[in-house]
Amino acid sequence: MADTQRINEYEAMFLISQAEAADFGGVIDHINHLFERAGAEVIAMQKWDERRLAYEIDKQKRGVYILSYFKAPTENLQNFERDCNISERILRTMVTKADHLTLEEMKAFDRRSDLEIEVKERAARAAEREEAGMSTSVSLGAPVAEEPKAEEVPAEGEATEAAAPQPE
Repeated sequence: MADTQRINEYEAMFLISQAEAADFGGVIDHINHLFERAGAEVIAMQKWDERRLAYEIDKQKRGVYILSYFKAPTENLQNFERDCNISERILRTMVTKADHLTLEEMKAFDRRSDLEIEVKERAARAAEREEAGMSTSVSLGAPVAEEPKAEEVPAEGEATEAAAPQPE
């Protein structure tokens, strides 16, 4: 008896942090690499939304959702989900069977050309910020306090007006 692979159609939702979305092209390439490792064929992919999260995930308050439809052998799905879960570039992933849609309906969701345009736009904005001397990195935590100016800091052994002894 010949060994046949069972191939199903799936829907995957990826949640990407704002920090990772700064390298949007890299994230899309990473997701495509995960599909390749799983032997999956991508039917459609689009940026679904960019919004505030209901609760913080890894100190992130906002995220970008990417929706994808794909075909993959059922025996590869477990490894695909594991790869997504251990990925440092993806906050969360949800994969479900796409039995509720036909192949034509899935193809109607394909906006990969829009993703390519967004990748170019984000790269251009990052380059503009870099030229303007603005930081493209995301910093976490409280802002760093400024150092006091030299005229505001009394020299060692020097008393300030409030601390100076008053004549009697």
